[in-house]
Amino acid sequence: MQTITKTLIGLLLIAASINISAKNSKHIKDNTMENLKAGINEVTFKSFGAELVANLYLPEGFDVNKKYKAIVGASPFPQVKEQVLGTYGPEMAKRGFVFLAFDYLGMGDSPALPGEFKQSRYMFRLIENTWDAVSYLGTLPFVEEIYGLGVCQGGSIIASAAVTDHRIKKIALVSGMMAADAFQWTDKKVVNQMIAAANASAQKMYETGQADYVAPFGLNDEQSREEYVELAGTPMAGESYDYYGRDGYRGPKAVKNFTNMHIADQAMQSLFSLCEHYADKIVQPSLIIYSTTAFTSVCSTQFIEKLTNEHEVLALEEFGHVDFYYKPEAVKISADAVTEFFNK
Repeated sequence: MQTITKTLIGLLLIAASINISAKNSKHIKDNTMENLKAGINEVTFKSFGAELVANLYLPEGFDVNKKYKAIVGASPFPQVKEQVLGTYGPEMAKRGFVFLAFDYLGMGDSPALPGEFKQSRYMFRLIENTWDAVSYLGTLPFVEEIYGLGVCQGGSIIASAAVTDHRIKKIALVSGMMAADAFQWTDKKVVNQMIAAANASAQKMYETGQADYVAPFGLNDEQSREEYVELAGTPMAGESYDYYGRDGYRGPKAVKNFTNMHIADQAMQSLFSLCEHYADKIVQPSLIIYSTTAFTSVCSTQFIEKLTNEHEVLALEEFGHVDFYYKPEAVKISADAVTEFFNK
């Protein structure tokens, strides 16, 4: 009887193992050329030894034997691939591009490293994840040339990645937070309070081995618009809620793998703004799109002043910072400008 029981347990374990392997192999299967089709394709690629999950958007009439220009997308903090990149991916594919939208390490459908926690989006890793995304695109036989498109924090990520990754041939930065020092460090007393809280969180997580989550902008997944706008009291509160809030366009109700909660030591890395200090080192032709009336416009204008490369600027006053995330008229103007720039 004991032998039979052991045998049954062994068979169950093998069956479970096969079932788990089948589930985990889904992404690998989808990575094969014969499974790629026009529209959205779920794929994975390696970064830090983990499999990052991505959506690969392919243009109508996609033919694996043809050559296409490809774009690696970089999203705003603390977004997942179904948000801004889920808007620009189909738009750029409709315009003939291959577009890669992916979840950074520890975000969305991508895993955290062993012993680490989800919702841990750290600047230095974002850059390395982007380099690996470029490497992945470089393995695809139908990719001819690679460009970078970054929105909000994604602008900083793409610009920083491009400094030493010349496989990226052009970059476009929309509502970008490239020159964030003046924006983030204006009130050093407040900044130092943020740093103190982040330091305490890092120590706590190290000692307890438990995740410590906060709402980085004071916006959680349960607030109403009225509650948040009154609490935040910032110029961007309303437009931020309309996108990220509980009832927002791409908030936690609309995007199931998104949350406004994040690892509490984030300020220790997000307060670094690398690319503005290397702006004069960027050699790739660059397009910067921003709103002159947005609270964040300084993050584009001060970056532009430091550029020494060939670059173009599209400055618009009729839109806000977040409008470029999803509002049809703003997205169309942005996507059309990026298309024209990348096709030159």
